[in-house]
Amino acid sequence: MNKTELINAVSEKTGTTKVQAKAAVEATLNSIAEEILKEGKVALIGFGTFSVTEKPARTGINPRTKEKIEIPAHKVVKFKAGADLNLGK
Repeated sequence: MNKTELINAVSEKTGTTKVQAKAAVEATLNSIAEEILKEGKVALIGFGTFSVTEKPARTGINPRTKEKIEIPAHKVVKFKAGADLNLGK
């Protein structure tokens, strides 16, 4: 499912217009992103938790040239599904 399909699904399930559903989806995603940037964690009970993890610097290999390169430390967002999400059931 992509963002457009999500907006269409929200519109159908809530009985709102696509414009209203788009505004709701955008506001939700923006709020999650802002909170992750500010606090580093968003927990949605029954769905899952978004958190920020620090990846350490490491040495990698450029696949084209096979030359060793230094990959700097950086932050990544990870998602852990909640128990109520029931993946695979």
